[in-house]
Amino acid sequence: QVQLVESGGGLVQAGGSLRLSCAASGSIFSGRTMGWYRQAPGKQRLLVASIGIGTSTNYADSVKGRFTIARDNAKNTVYLQMNSLKPEDTAVYYCNALLQPFSWGQGTQVTVSA
Repeated sequence: QVQLVESGGGLVQAGGSLRLSCAASGSIFSGRTMGWYRQAPGKQRLLVASIGIGTSTNYADSVKGRFTIARDNAKNTVYLQMNSLKPEDTAVYYCNALLQPFSWGQGTQVTVSA
């Protein structure tokens, strides 16, 4: 069974940076559009960034210009570089395929202090 493992979260001050990683068991990333999602307390899980098979990317307006998604299919890993972090970026971050998603991982907590 495919497992997604997110890491790299933590506590950071506003304006700081973090780099999240999402590793998967097995060669499952190639051929899949992958995305990073986030879920703040009491709110729905939202897609914030996605990367296609040809590395085309899309971003939610709230993170555009601050976050960068990248993938390394050889390592079965997807990354999210987050710069200029804001308190409203505080959430649990998850990765998954956009179409036919896998079972969700545990996510990684990102907390941005003012």
